[in-house]
Amino acid sequence: MSATTFLIELGVEELPPAAIDTLADALADGIRRGLADAEIGFGDVRAYAAPRRLAVQVADLAEKQPDRVVEKRGPALAAAYKDGQATKAAEGFARSCGVSVADLIQLETDKGTWLGYREQQQGEPVAALLPAIIKRSVAALPVPKYMRWGASRVEFIRPVHWLVMLYGSEVVPATVLGLQAGRTTFGHRFHAPGPIELAHADDYLAVLEQAWVLADRERRRERIREQVLAEAEVEEARAVIDEDLLNEVSGLVEWPVALSGSFDERFLDVPAECLISSMKANQKYFHVLDDQGRLKPRFITIANIDSSDPQQVIEGNERVIRPRLADAAFFYDKDRSRPLADRIEALSSVVFQQQLGTLADKAKRSAVVAAFIAEQTGGDATQARRAAELAKCDLITEMVLEFPELQGIMGRYYATHDGEPAEVAQALEEQYLPRFARDAIPASRTGQALALADRLDTLTGIFGIGQRPTGTKDPFALRRAAIGVISILVKGELDLDLRELLDLAAAQHQALPAADSLVDDVLTYMLDRFRAWGQDEGIPAEVYLAVRARPVTKPLDFARRLRAVHAFAQREEAAALAAANKRVSNILSKQADNVSHLVDAALFQAPAEQALLEALIACRQHVMPLFAEARYHEALDRLAELRRPVDTFFDDVMVLAEDEAVRANRLALLADLHALFLEVADIALLQQ
Repeated sequence: MSATTFLIELGVEELPPAAIDTLADALADGIRRGLADAEIGFGDVRAYAAPRRLAVQVADLAEKQPDRVVEKRGPALAAAYKDGQATKAAEGFARSCGVSVADLIQLETDKGTWLGYREQQQGEPVAALLPAIIKRSVAALPVPKYMRWGASRVEFIRPVHWLVMLYGSEVVPATVLGLQAGRTTFGHRFHAPGPIELAHADDYLAVLEQAWVLADRERRRERIREQVLAEAEVEEARAVIDEDLLNEVSGLVEWPVALSGSFDERFLDVPAECLISSMKANQKYFHVLDDQGRLKPRFITIANIDSSDPQQVIEGNERVIRPRLADAAFFYDKDRSRPLADRIEALSSVVFQQQLGTLADKAKRSAVVAAFIAEQTGGDATQARRAAELAKCDLITEMVLEFPELQGIMGRYYATHDGEPAEVAQALEEQYLPRFARDAIPASRTGQALALADRLDTLTGIFGIGQRPTGTKDPFALRRAAIGVISILVKGELDLDLRELLDLAAAQHQALPAADSLVDDVLTYMLDRFRAWGQDEGIPAEVYLAVRARPVTKPLDFARRLRAVHAFAQREEAAALAAANKRVSNILSKQADNVSHLVDAALFQAPAEQALLEALIACRQHVMPLFAEARYHEALDRLAELRRPVDTFFDDVMVLAEDEAVRANRLALLADLHALFLEVADIALLQQ
């Protein structure tokens, strides 16, 4: 055991499972910062948490602060003495330091000589500093909502019932949240409800495990995972472990025990997604699949008790889930009793945004844009229009009102049931893709057209009423919408002009307050998202800036340029050509008059001029067809061959010659060089 291990544990009533990890990590971070600020040495800091406790264990915590020399600066020497006698300024400074003037020293600085005082301060014992560090750390916790309990005026996320603070085997005297620190903790609420005395801070995990509590979050999560997989194996099934559900369940139990239950096979007539949502959202169950990937009428639940009669626990869970699944079956049957299209009119009563109208208005606007996109991409405009009309109808079905996460999914089921074209039904689910970075995009042309139209309508509408996102607020998820549009256009290889699409989307809105600059504002905002998109692909910011400097409005073309310039930047010639382009750009920017691109070979005075011109002519003939076909990788590979004639030109030629005609001719040659690279990107910016 180490005499230098520190432990704090806050014993609370059951914490919200979603907040446990955040609170535990924040407590550890606060303590880590507090110790560092106090210049106290420490080793590994570990955060532990369970539904009824937050704890932090600090290894190798120093016994005290290090001693340190403190230097104070007083008045300037010229002001400290007059006629060889100490002035009032010197005497006042000495008093503030608790010494006489004779004990003061002179401090030499680059700004002169000053009166000063230097003393050695003893470091304080860590036990004396810990209470304040802990109080600050607890006070700074990101508590979503405070509460009070009993007659106390203390506030915390849940009532706090005990406080442990140990440094080695010694209790650290402190009062936090109205509780006196001690060494008494408590185990499992049912298996070990009595008080437990901790002899040493190192005993924490082992003692609690003996008391039926797994305080180590990662170990508890993995115990649940192992048990669920083992239960599924017994059932000859494959468990589906959703990581978010796993984290939530881990935050609900201190001693996990996996148990398997079943439900009536008749419920399998309901779409599997509905049953899974009901089991996950309401009961926190893990579902299982057969070897064909179909849902089995079984579930795995995690109990917080090791029951002597587990069958009773299983039967209790089966009784609870039965009415939940019956509700899902009822919603499904009721929703199918009328066609999805019958709900189109009802969308007129559902407001999308006060200034932008209802969901019915949004559907009409999106239908025009979706049909246009489908026509441009080889899709079916009629199906795209139909998909847009039906896109939001499932939002007012009983099933989606109960389980919002099923939006789109239920649209697909209901449209299929109604006999809508298969691609229309598929598009209703695909309209929400991609949901996050690296998510799949819609597979169908109709789905792509609908997903694009819906996002473009939202972007132009919200920007049009002046509610563009800020650094901290994005209530309409416009960043995600913009990146979604870019992902669909790029991954779907849709060679569409974003400005043209935004013009069409904006035209569908009526009297938007910010209509004048709307398309330019949204276009700029969306193309700026390519910085984050590029970072996800490992493309550095300077490559993005080089491409962004060009007036490219087709995202697919933008992405091709990004990848080509990124590959070019890895070449040996890239740095030299980037530097040359930057030099050319600087030279050209300082010319008062427009620089001609017409080069007269008769004015050449050095072989390097003729060599560069011939290289440019040959290169242009080769790369211009490549530019036209967006084969930027090959074009830049060819442009890289210009390094030698460019280097020779700058070594041998004085660009700004005294002869005006010669100077203009050389500038025209450089302008020609610069323009050739600008066909892809502003290579000069790779120097940044």
